[in-house]
Amino acid sequence: MNTIKIGDLTVHRLGFGAMRVLGPNVWGEPKDRAGALHLFRRAVELGVNFFDTAESYGPQTDETLIAEALHPYPKDFVVATKCGLVRPTPSRWDSDARPEKLRRDLEGSLKRLKLDCIALYQLHAPDPKVPFAESVGTLAQFRKEGKVRHVGLSNVSVQQLEQALKIVPIASVQNRYSFDYRNHDEVVDACEAKGIAFLPWYPLGDGAALRTAKVKNMAKDKGATPAQIAIGWLLARSPVVLPIPGTSSIAHLEENMGATRVQLNAEELKRLG
Repeated sequence: MNTIKIGDLTVHRLGFGAMRVLGPNVWGEPKDRAGALHLFRRAVELGVNFFDTAESYGPQTDETLIAEALHPYPKDFVVATKCGLVRPTPSRWDSDARPEKLRRDLEGSLKRLKLDCIALYQLHAPDPKVPFAESVGTLAQFRKEGKVRHVGLSNVSVQQLEQALKIVPIASVQNRYSFDYRNHDEVVDACEAKGIAFLPWYPLGDGAALRTAKVKNMAKDKGATPAQIAIGWLLARSPVVLPIPGTSSIAHLEENMGATRVQLNAEELKRLG
């Protein structure tokens, strides 16, 4: 499996988004806790060494499951988590990126993940009620304290990325991006130009792209599944793209991992559009 750099960390090119094992709306415990733990372990068996999670998943549940399944972590295994959201109800994802909230998030994540330092700590979203530089500066302080190795951003514009880079080195950006949702093309390009890893969330979208004729035809031609083509497209989009597809199914996990064997050439990418 090919690798990619996140700061000075080297991880396999296909990661795993861990939130899908939780209850509806990413709220509460998994319906099948033992199955969720088995899924996480199976991902590692298949070569995944990068997991993405967040304090808000559960909330405060997904990180605990990762540690329960995998701690002590395998060598070179990286857990990335996120801060700065609050979940008052299952349907709400409210920004709260005040320094004191980010501090509480950090300390909680360190405890739940059983870590002394988080390898990649990401601001989940800019908070319109808090100056962006203040939130980013707080993560820079965590890095200075040695509790965070690398700082990442999520749901940001190119302009916000540029602003953050003036405060602290940024190792990754995580925005929504997929074969059929390319609103952040300019952010991908900016990350590539700067050597910053780009983590597309919702990499398979709602599945609509997988039902299009051109994706299904390409899958047939390549002896692959539509999901593998969609992930393969992301892998081909830029060398800095690190897809993190998530699932609660072992079968889908194994299918997604097969995308690393899909090589799309220039002509095939042109056919896909």
